[in-house]
Amino acid sequence: MKNRNSKIAMLFILALSFMSFTVLKDKKVDVSTSKVTWKGYKVGGEHEGTIKLKEGSLTFNGETLESGTFTIDMTSINTTDLSGDYKDKLDGHLKSDDFFGVEEYPTATLKITSVSGKNGKYTVKGDITIKGITESISFPMTVSENSATANLKIDRTKHKITYKSPSLLETLKDKAIYDEFDINVELKF
Repeated sequence: MKNRNSKIAMLFILALSFMSFTVLKDKKVDVSTSKVTWKGYKVGGEHEGTIKLKEGSLTFNGETLESGTFTIDMTSINTTDLSGDYKDKLDGHLKSDDFFGVEEYPTATLKITSVSGKNGKYTVKGDITIKGITESISFPMTVSENSATANLKIDRTKHKITYKSPSLLETLKDKAIYDEFDINVELKF
């Protein structure tokens, strides 16, 4: 009986010691100080703007990034390189069903599914859901102390956003809007 209790105590201590090495810590993203910018490209030009995070968090094992989740407020799409009627018209068009359909899909999400790298420099794989359609993507992310940056390229046609896509309508020529757009993220937590 004494020997059996000793073995149980040893297993318990061993289990506790292993658990101490895998303590995960969530860091909530400060959405009020974080910044998300976008840039879209068309033949002969580009447009850029901002979009707000609704919520987000990163999970760390010690100092190493493990995973994360984000919710993007698609209703906050804002063009910053135009003003007046042109800005209002583009903002409205981006929110329409031709693009992001924010009335039906007011949010988009990103879930980090795997991370490789070390010392704050990572290659992140995740699932991004826009207009209810999920696509797997990969992108670089840099983490230092209480901030992180990432640069994503999104192919809008993977989310059935095909308005003036040159890959679908070769006749567009000088009116085409390129399929990929950029999302640049500066997170504070």
